[in-house]
Parts: sequence; structure tokens; C-alpha cells
Amino acid sequence: MSIIADGYHGAMTNEKGLGAMMLSLTGGRVLLDDGTIQETSVQFEGGLIGGFETQNKRQKGTWDVRGHLVLPAIIDLHGDAFERQIMPRPGVSFPLDLALQDTDRQMASNGIATAYHGITYSWEPGLRGRDTVVQLLDALDRLRTRMLCDTRVHLRWETYNTTGASDIAEWMNTGRIDLLAFNDHMDLIRRALANPQKLGKYADRAGMTAEAFINLVDEVETRKNDIRAKADWLAMLAEKLDIPCASHDDESPAMRAHFKKLGARICEFPVNAETARYAIDHADPVIMGAPNVLRGGSHCDRLCATTAVSQGLCSVLTSDYYYPSLMQAPFKLASEGVTDFANGWNMVSKNPAEAAGLKDRGEIKKGKRADVVVVDDSIPGCPRIVATFVAGRPVHLIDAGYRMCA
Repeated sequence: MSIIADGYHGAMTNEKGLGAMMLSLTGGRVLLDDGTIQETSVQFEGGLIGGFETQNKRQKGTWDVRGHLVLPAIIDLHGDAFERQIMPRPGVSFPLDLALQDTDRQMASNGIATAYHGITYSWEPGLRGRDTVVQLLDALDRLRTRMLCDTRVHLRWETYNTTGASDIAEWMNTGRIDLLAFNDHMDLIRRALANPQKLGKYADRAGMTAEAFINLVDEVETRKNDIRAKADWLAMLAEKLDIPCASHDDESPAMRAHFKKLGARICEFPVNAETARYAIDHADPVIMGAPNVLRGGSHCDRLCATTAVSQGLCSVLTSDYYYPSLMQAPFKLASEGVTDFANGWNMVSKNPAEAAGLKDRGEIKKGKRADVVVVDDSIPGCPRIVATFVAGRPVHLIDAGYRMCA
């Protein structure tokens, strides 16, 4: 089924980037905020959902989406696949502006309207070092008005990077960080040093020799006693500034309890079911990776996301390292009977909005932002994004039969 636009003449946005004209998506199967799917028309006005019209009238500004699903656009709280655009091979880098704009187009084409770039600020130099983080933040500031998606920063602080805490505090105070995660991959990296292949990967990413990288790990481990004070400081500042916090790769209920007490309400990628259950039982959102769903399990032999969903231990799905996975995962979960489609889609739209405190989006509801995707689900197991709207603007459209009507 083709999307047909009547009387639409370009983006036509106001100075705030919101859709200035009134549009209507007519005839689609709309996922409403009560969890039902109904055939109706969705009206956009001023970048917001203006209302609904059950008669599906064709008029100026109408897009005919009969046969398609109309869903809240995707909110990705953790995506770091942009790193592959920056460094597609170890030691091979491309300009950040080019990489970020290419990433932006990828996200829009996969239905993502709000994207939190998972930028790691580590004690390692190179791709995850201070220079790269500063350059990324500067590039995002420079490019943000040109981005198709509402692009934000999820700063992943490697806690052994105690010398970087003052940078993070400054960035939070100046509004450059939208979500702060506490990461600790030191034990993982230490274990990897015994594997020449893994050691080479880490060393290449840091732009160092293997010997120099081992020496760096030894030096950084001496900072362990400084971590608690720095973490307490940043957590208190985040609470003051109303910046949500997450803990990453929690290994036990005790670890989750520690980070919850610290103020990190979001439990991101818990290692096992016991930890995920502790978070859920204490009303904390649990984030799992959508690639985990598509692959049928964790790539590092940890908690299976599909199992977690089936047991009520997962609240939110993120793209992690593969953007297309977020749109596909809810369909896969529903087709396998793991959960109903509405609940699955909530994991990529409504639930992440609530977890991040984004009260203006995540649902197709009057007064919410008109962040909407149109999906062709006519081929079982192979849904595709036909159109993505961000604040009422069509930022992605793909359909061989698309035409503009007089």
C-alpha cells in the first residue's frame, strides 16, 4: 500500500523545528495509549498529536496509510553503534560530523525519533578517551539543529576514570548530559589481558601497544579507593539537576541495591535474572538489548532478553550496538507469543520515555509530541519502516509507490 500525500509541500516547519502545518495520517491501524489498535486518523498540529477522526476523511494535508500500522516512534536510551561509523576498523577513523550524520540517517530510517548516544568516557585513550568525548560533544552541539532525530547524550562513565569526574560535573552543569550511567568494566578487561586476541582489540581501540595497555591497566587499578567519593559526588549532582542515572551490568541484587541507594534508578543490562528481579520488585526500570532478542540470547552468555521479557523482568529495550533491532524486536516477541504486541512496543516507546522522564512523548495521545512511525507489516517476520515523523515532520519516507497529489 502506498502512502499518498495530498497538498503536502515540503517540511514546512516553524522556527522551533515543529511541524507548522496540520497533517493527518488516515486509515492506518493505530496503537493508542490504552493499548488497543484501532483504525482511525491521527492529526498532527504544531508538532503535536492534535486529535483523531474515525471517519478517515481525505482532505488537504492527508496521508493515506491504509494497510499500515501507525505506532509511537522509538525512543532509544542506549545506542553506541555510532562508534562503528567513527572507527569501522581498529585504527581507521572518519570525521565525526560525517559519522554522526550518517548515524542520524540510520536511526531515522529505523523508526528512532529520540536517540541517546551511549558515549563512553573511559580511562582508556583513543575511541573512548577524553579527546574523543570532547570532540563528540562539540560535534553534537554543532550538528544538533541539523539532526533528523532528537539526539541526546547518555554518558557512560567508567568509574575508574576518577580524573574525569570534574569534566562530567561541568558537562552536567552546562546541560550537555541527559543520562548518566555508572560503568565498571575493569574486571572484564583485566580478564581479557590473558587472551592475546582480546588484548590486541583493546590496545588497538586505545591506540597503544599491548605492553603499554597492560601497564595502563595496572596504573588505573590503583585508583579504586577514589571511586566511591567521585560516584557519590556525581550522583548528588545528577539528582540536583534532575538527570536520570543508570547502573550498568549489575552482577547481583546487592550491587543493584548499592546503585539504587546511590540514585541510579535504572538497571541497565543486569547480568542475571536475580538482579533483574530485584530491580523490578523495587520499581526500577530494567533495560535489555534488542539485539539479544533478535539473536535469541546474549552474545556474552548473560541473561537472555527474551526470557527476561517472558518472566516480566524487562521494562525497556535499547538498540545497544545494532539500530535495526529496536523496530524488529517487538514483532519477534509477539510472533513467538512471548508478550502481546502492545506491551512489546511499549518497551521501545512508552516505557523508555517514562524511564528517562520524557513526559511529552512515547504514546499516540492528544497533546503529546507527534513522534510517529508508519510500519508495513504485510510480510510476516519482515516489517519495515515506511515513514518516520519527528515532532510532526516527515524525516524518513520510503515507498516505491509514493507520489504527491495535486
